[in-house]
Amino acid sequence: MTELRKNTGKKDAPPPPPPPGTAARRSALDILTLVSKGLTLDDALDECRSFAALEGPDRGLARAIASTVLRYRGGLDHIIGEYIDKPLPKRAARAQDILRIAAAQSLVLKSPDHAVVSTAVAITQDFREISGYAGLINAIARKIAKAGPERLEKLPERVNTPGWMWRGWERAYGPAQARAIARANTVEAALDLTAKDPAEAAEIASQTSAVVVQTGSVRLSDGADVTALAGFDAGRWWVQDAAAALPARLLGDVAGKTVVDLCAAPGGKTMQLAAAGAEVIAVDLSGPRLKRVSENLHRTRLAAQTIKADALDWAPPETVDAVLLDAPCTATGTIRRHPDILWSKTEDDLKALVAMQAKMIDHALGYLKPGGVLIYCTCSLQPEEGERQIAALLARRADVSRKPVSPQEIGGLSAISRDGDLRTLPFMMGGMDGFFAARLVKA
Repeated sequence: MTELRKNTGKKDAPPPPPPPGTAARRSALDILTLVSKGLTLDDALDECRSFAALEGPDRGLARAIASTVLRYRGGLDHIIGEYIDKPLPKRAARAQDILRIAAAQSLVLKSPDHAVVSTAVAITQDFREISGYAGLINAIARKIAKAGPERLEKLPERVNTPGWMWRGWERAYGPAQARAIARANTVEAALDLTAKDPAEAAEIASQTSAVVVQTGSVRLSDGADVTALAGFDAGRWWVQDAAAALPARLLGDVAGKTVVDLCAAPGGKTMQLAAAGAEVIAVDLSGPRLKRVSENLHRTRLAAQTIKADALDWAPPETVDAVLLDAPCTATGTIRRHPDILWSKTEDDLKALVAMQAKMIDHALGYLKPGGVLIYCTCSLQPEEGERQIAALLARRADVSRKPVSPQEIGGLSAISRDGDLRTLPFMMGGMDGFFAARLVKA
């Protein structure tokens, strides 16, 4: 006989509300999940629904947690591994990310221990496939919080850099500078502006509570809503890292000259050249990115011809005076602002990009008039994409020569290689992108 339950009229108690701050931390987890699926951090922030639903400080917290995990992932995993007998299975990838989020808060962001642990457990319990790890995550998060930030600080600098990347830096720059690069990469990049009229840089700095750095860029002291800054609507400046602003200057006086800007998006170099009086043809493969170039040109009241095309297939109707080729690369010089690059790029990517860059250089040289100038640049720290790429070019082409960069052209910055090329590193000038640029002249 089936036993009948007595109806007491009472309803099951609703589950307790999640601990304060859970939404921001859950959003950080969602962002990391998207990055693990191949999105860049910027794209993940744009596409993450839970991040879009956040407001005010919670948005800043979610972004800070996600980017901190990516910057320090090697060290965080090392410390987490000290408290786990064996690695978590692949099906528990979210649990691993939750532990990274907890460790990043305790060891880097120095969040309150109770908030770190309670939110980590609450998020774990939200997912059926990893809810069984709630006890483990509770225990490990507590142990990591107790260990304190000193535990992470004692690890060697190289722990947060993939081996292939680190070996390239160490061979190219030596152990001391490789360590300095790694330290610089743990600090988020400042926001630099390029003045449409370089003579107005000091005035723009005064109006935006910024400073003018050695190379002439305007550097903001802290994060800001760019669109709310003085001069934005008037188009007096645009956002551009100080290092990225240097290659276009190597073309010298471009007034009245025709210059092709290859791989032009988002348009910083196009605007520099147009502001200097050049007739600019901006070429980019991406329609959406090229639209951004057009929007930036419209805001700054500058003119350039924009063309959607593959740089390896396209050619101008007639030869031109100069070409600026900011070639696709591993972008390892931009890790300060794009920490996902540490884990999204591989040595195989490097090899494929080097081969493409060589083809693009040879193709771009065909655009030039005799005596025309090609600026080849990459935002990469890997010598294969910079110094070695140019050495290989000069070895295979007798009709090309290097014109060395002078210190005066780059504000006196000590960033010129033995061969006379531009080479910036992330720890220079208080922080800047790692950039390589060579100036080449066609016979």
